[in-house]
Parts: sequence; C-alpha cells; structure tokens
Amino acid sequence: MISIAERHKFIIDTLRKEGFIKVTDAAIALNVTTATIRNDLKFLEAKKLLFRTHGSASIINPHTIDLNLTEKEKIKIAEKRKIAEAAYKLIEKNDSIIVGAGSTVFAFAEQIKPVDELTVVTASLKVSILLNDLVNTNIIQLGGTIRKNSLSVIGDYTSSFFDGVSCSKVFLGVDGIDADFGITNSNIDEALLNKRMIDASLKTIILADSSKFGKRGFGRICGLDRVDVIVTDSGITEAMVEIVENAGIELVIT
Repeated sequence: MISIAERHKFIIDTLRKEGFIKVTDAAIALNVTTATIRNDLKFLEAKKLLFRTHGSASIINPHTIDLNLTEKEKIKIAEKRKIAEAAYKLIEKNDSIIVGAGSTVFAFAEQIKPVDELTVVTASLKVSILLNDLVNTNIIQLGGTIRKNSLSVIGDYTSSFFDGVSCSKVFLGVDGIDADFGITNSNIDEALLNKRMIDASLKTIILADSSKFGKRGFGRICGLDRVDVIVTDSGITEAMVEIVENAGIELVIT
C-alpha cells in the first residue's frame, strides 16, 4: 500500500509538472479514496505547499488581482507579441470585430493593418486611439464610465450597445482560464461587459499567455463551452492542452 509520504510526493511532483491536480485524478492514480486525497491536500496547504480549490489544487495562488494596465504591459512582452501576431491572422476580409481591453488585446491591436474594410467595436480607449489613423478601418468607441485600471469603459450604458448588433468575432484578453470555473476577469463589471460582447459575436477568441491557465479572476465571463479559439504561448502544460482540446476549443500555440 502506498505511504502518506509517497502520496504527498506524487501530488507535489504533479503540481510542479502540470501546475494543478484534480482530486479525482489523484485518487485514481494512487488507488485511494477522494477523501484521502482531500485530506492530503489540506495537510499540504497548511504547509504552504499548494492552494486548494473546489475539486483540485494549484501550485500557485489561483486567484488573480486587478493590476493596472501599465503594469500588465510589462509582463510577458514577447509572448504577448507572438500571440498578437497569430491572432491577427484570424481576421478575415470585410470583418466586423469586437475588441476587449487589456495588455494582450492592445498588443493584438498593434498588429492590425487591414487591406480590406474592417469594423472594430471596442471598449478600450487605447485601442481606439491606436487604430484611428488606419485606412480602411471604421472604429466604434463604446461609451460609458471609464475604468482607470484598464483605460476602458464599463457600465449598463456600455453593455446596452450590444442589444442591437451582431459581429463576426470578439477578441478578449482575460485574467484566468480555469477548467471548472471557466473564463474570468478580475473586475466584475468588465466580466459582465465581456459576456455581452460574446453574446453579440458569432465566434469567441481568447488571447491569453500561458500564465493565465489555472487562474481565477473575481468575475466569471463564461464557461469553456462558449469559447471557440484560444491563442496562447508554448508555456501551456500538456494537461491544459488536453483540457482545452477536450472542451472542443481550437488551440493556437505560438
């Protein structure tokens, strides 16, 4: 019979390799009950070796904080640029797209150089200013209350715009992608606006560097079932690749 020390080593080794572990998977692999694994996770959390969530555990704190856009722009710069370049290739001739807010989405906007007509609906003030001088580009800047942390607009007035429009694609940056909790943002108002953007789009494209996987923001945008494409970098773990692909999501790894 496997010892407690061996169970703990298996859990920690899996966390270091994959970034997270599910209670049910660990129980099956170690041939013990889920109650035993939960007790193991509780013990290891008390030792500050992991963070427990519902039905799983993470090697790092899964809960994100609402960083200022200026701070976000200094993180994972190279990865965001590659993600942006790959995401731009998803824009088609005469497209009408919705662009959210955030540092990865702004990097995406920097890649936009349309040859044909392109309509861009955005909540981001920085995106609107950046794209304003481009030819063949029609910019619709959403109105509303300015959220200083993201330099974007939010609120009921902002969301009401999507009552009467339909766009081909929405490109969103997110703060967390969790197998159980779904796609999240650290700000609840921005999360609600992102959900309205998804409802008004035929295809949902998430732009997120690999550090966002296994994380949870305060505001839930939607489940993985509402996502069509995720563009990320090569730092994504094999376990997360499997989860994303099993959810029927097209995964683009840069």
